[in-house]
Amino acid sequence: MEYKDYYDILGVKRDATDAEIKSAYRKLARKYHPDVNKTKEAESKFKDINEAYEVLGDKQKRQRYDSLGSNWQGGQSYTPPPGFEQFGFGGGQGGTYQSFNFNGQDLGGFSDFFSSLFGDMMGGGARTHGMNFDGFDFGGVGQQQRTSRRKTQQQESKAENLDITMNLNITIKDLFDQKPITVKFNNIERCTKCSGNGGYCSECGGTGFKSEPKSIKVKFPPNITEGQKIRIKGEGKSDSYGRKGDLYLIINIKDKEYEVNGSDITKEIEITPPEAVLGCKKEIETLHGKISIKIPPKTSSGQALRLKDLGLPKKGGGYGNLNAKIKIVIPKNLSDKQIELYRKIAEL
Repeated sequence: MEYKDYYDILGVKRDATDAEIKSAYRKLARKYHPDVNKTKEAESKFKDINEAYEVLGDKQKRQRYDSLGSNWQGGQSYTPPPGFEQFGFGGGQGGTYQSFNFNGQDLGGFSDFFSSLFGDMMGGGARTHGMNFDGFDFGGVGQQQRTSRRKTQQQESKAENLDITMNLNITIKDLFDQKPITVKFNNIERCTKCSGNGGYCSECGGTGFKSEPKSIKVKFPPNITEGQKIRIKGEGKSDSYGRKGDLYLIINIKDKEYEVNGSDITKEIEITPPEAVLGCKKEIETLHGKISIKIPPKTSSGQALRLKDLGLPKKGGGYGNLNAKIKIVIPKNLSDKQIELYRKIAEL
């Protein structure tokens, strides 16, 4: 599921006061209320705004949310802490769930992300935190029957998902060196002292779970590709029975200098117009060290010179190729004499 940045949704800083959060909520609620704003995105935004205020406007929920840390970004892949994915919205006589309702129109319940963190806190009787001014009800939360008590108990008895999945950005040099790199992540565990119930627990500060930074060394297999998933056994979450899940790393190759295609890589080489016309020699930096290449006369921008065995390691041994892609650039500081020469060339 995707991580939701509730502070970003309301447009406030992480250290915002209760008054600032409430003020931001009122302004956004007025702007995106479905009775006022008829755009397609209004209902979705209004629902996100109410969900954000449901969390940040409640001291206990905000404390639990903040314990995830400030390194998360909206849309980032998120795995809930152990046990929270089974909470649902149960807790009373028969399961219940919260839904957004405006003028009789049901806009649906809270997101899966919200459910994974706060499902255990949403049981019991109906409640609202809605506000009303200028004739509009901002944030009224309705309540409907959803599941039976038996279903809730069956869900809670299922085995916890102990695996962690996260995106990992690596560079071309990481692939070339073939040395273990350090992967850092937050290991979120259900609090063993209070069994995830929170409250006045001194161990987890009442949040129900603990988030601790963790780092491991990972060595990538040769010829790894964009989007490939790597499994690190036993590095996931653990439960009260001593079972451990796995860590799954989804590889994203991020590099400002190179593009990768299997074991072949491409790098732009900048030359001036005279060098493109007359040809030249260029010293370039590669993964294998500095080399000198010869660029032939009348070379056009976009042409590529294939340099054998200067790419990434191949799975079966050896190396791929480096494609030196030519890019013709105009020098920024041209003298009047140089500009005049270009003018004469244009006249010819």
